[in-house]
Amino acid sequence: MKIKQIILLLIVSLLTLESCKKALDMAPDGKVTMDEIFSDNDKTAAFLNSCYNNMPAKGTRYFFWSRGPVVWSDDAWDTDAEAESWIMAGRMYNGDASAGSHPITNISTDAGNGDYWARYWSAIRNCTIFISRIDEAAVKNEADRSRWKAEAHLLRAYYYAELLKWFGPVLPVSREPFEFSDDFSSLEKASYYDVAKFIMEDCDVAINTAELPWRITTNGEAGRVNKAMAEAIKSKMILFAASPLNNGGANYWQEAYEVNKASLQNLRSNGYELYNKVNLPQTYLSDVAFIGPDKNEKSALYNEYFTQNMAYTANPVDKETIYQSRDGQGNIWNIDGIGAQDGYKSGTCPSQELVDSYETIDGKPVLNLENPYLDEKHLQPNYNTDNTLYDPNDPYENRDPRFYASIYYNGSKRKCFWNFSEAAESPENYPAGIGNRTRIIATYVGEPQTGINATVRKATRTGYFERKFLHPNSGGDNPVGGANWKLFRLGEVILNFAEAAAEADQLTEAADAVNEIRRRAGMPDLPAGLSKDELIRRIRNERRVELAMEENRYFDIRRWTEPGGDLSKTDRWITAMEIKRNSNGTYTYGRRTVRDSERKCYTNKFLWVPMPLAEANRLLSITGENWQNAGW
Repeated sequence: MKIKQIILLLIVSLLTLESCKKALDMAPDGKVTMDEIFSDNDKTAAFLNSCYNNMPAKGTRYFFWSRGPVVWSDDAWDTDAEAESWIMAGRMYNGDASAGSHPITNISTDAGNGDYWARYWSAIRNCTIFISRIDEAAVKNEADRSRWKAEAHLLRAYYYAELLKWFGPVLPVSREPFEFSDDFSSLEKASYYDVAKFIMEDCDVAINTAELPWRITTNGEAGRVNKAMAEAIKSKMILFAASPLNNGGANYWQEAYEVNKASLQNLRSNGYELYNKVNLPQTYLSDVAFIGPDKNEKSALYNEYFTQNMAYTANPVDKETIYQSRDGQGNIWNIDGIGAQDGYKSGTCPSQELVDSYETIDGKPVLNLENPYLDEKHLQPNYNTDNTLYDPNDPYENRDPRFYASIYYNGSKRKCFWNFSEAAESPENYPAGIGNRTRIIATYVGEPQTGINATVRKATRTGYFERKFLHPNSGGDNPVGGANWKLFRLGEVILNFAEAAAEADQLTEAADAVNEIRRRAGMPDLPAGLSKDELIRRIRNERRVELAMEENRYFDIRRWTEPGGDLSKTDRWITAMEIKRNSNGTYTYGRRTVRDSERKCYTNKFLWVPMPLAEANRLLSITGENWQNAGW
């Protein structure tokens, strides 16, 4: 049975058992003590389940059905920023953030997304208590004892990794549980590297525990952690620790290369591989899927992967996903697709900057990656002079297959239930009534349903709609919800390794790893003979494309920034494709900023999320040291 079911059944069982006790046998306040919990097998298992309670759903489940970090980076713009400016994206764009009231740390929690400081420290405390007591606990099966302990170590590693990603090096390393009566005056901040090493230490406990499986193979254990997740966390955290923002001036790239190489090999040796086949051609290669030109198989494969759940079986179709969330993502078409389809909102609108990052099919970047724009507002693209396939007047032809799998653009098509009748102002689609039909997605200025608009919630802000996580034909008459979020997948680990290898001067291995990702996507290998700097730029762009809108970009552009730097080149201005329809049915393509004013979440202090003000004040009072991140 699933984790949530286990928790509910155990609670019911505990309540039933407790109700049978005489009142004089209970503690005065009716609570169960820690000694009582760990003197009983089932209560011990229930306490471990509490360590899972703060796992986030991520994806669309940020407050008010938002993608959070995706729309706070230069990957995308959130249509709620104008329609509902009090929500997270609107506040971020307007710089409405302080340590006492920050949209990331103080917003209401939805499906585990939000209030990270309090929730993750609570989870870490539970994990640490469990680790400290499990060796002496009354557990019936020694295999359970070993596996449960490994899970607690791995869950603690996960929560610490999340805190480190968001808040940076303002954390103490806690191997033993703190009591509320303890003296905290000697508490010390650990360096980013030291916290990362502590996280890796917990991961190694999990990896070295024979009873913890590499893959969860039954629905009854859906949501439980595994050894592969430990390798993925190690891969990411040593990469982050070696990055410019976090390394404290030290060079950890050789260690990052070695750790990532070992983690990647262990994952491969235990059955993990890239998703490499269209398994549902009747859906993703059908005449009405419209995924890529001429039913492009690579585009279909990519879209299928992100719109299907991983199965829990010994030999799953999806051998790439390492760990997926336990919570669903809701009706994506209604809140994070093409808003006009159901009349509500579009949510995540991919940026022109993201679209610019997709190469042409010959493997050449569209822009000069060293200096992609000639002006600070990104209105003057610095085109790659070696690219002869890209045509600014026909910008969506001959692009990377992942582009067609991830983004709806002017002229693409979607067959689904459309909840409106067409108007004459949309000649591409008029006349047509409410119903299930094929519609051309026209995003030009003045198009009444899917055209670009600065304020309308169901419109696009950028000239694009998100497609990557959207089932090809989902809608009111075909309610296929979004797949569970893939928190960790092999594709990311391969790119982690590629980056670490390149930074450690292992250029051939780095290129080989990137080429594995590119071949799966139907893209040519990188050119031979790239310099180290050129290769690193290509790897960073490959991360942007392969991991587009998967929350990675928010953290990547931060960790690639020097401690004294800011995000002015990436996050200050976000641009859109402004398209005008000509009288003869052709289009004129231009660029504009999404809004006239800049985003205000690009300055140095936005490299880190602030520690909640009350917590920072308590630590200052107790330790005499300022724990708060700079600028807050």
